[in-house]
Amino acid sequence: MTRRPPEDDDRRQRLAEALRANLRRRKAQSRARADGEAPEGPQAVDAEEPETQWTASSSPAERR
Repeated sequence: MTRRPPEDDDRRQRLAEALRANLRRRKAQSRARADGEAPEGPQAVDAEEPETQWTASSSPAERR
């Protein structure tokens, strides 16, 4: 079996940690929503739904 270069192992470690951190963040968001609390900080930006609603006059086809 061939051993991977050390930089490939480092990259895999960084990606794995980033995925774990993302999962922790998403679980915290989910718990906060279930408890009726709004997320704060950088999480709030990710959790917000866009408020834009298209009307007949503001649709992309109408603006052309």
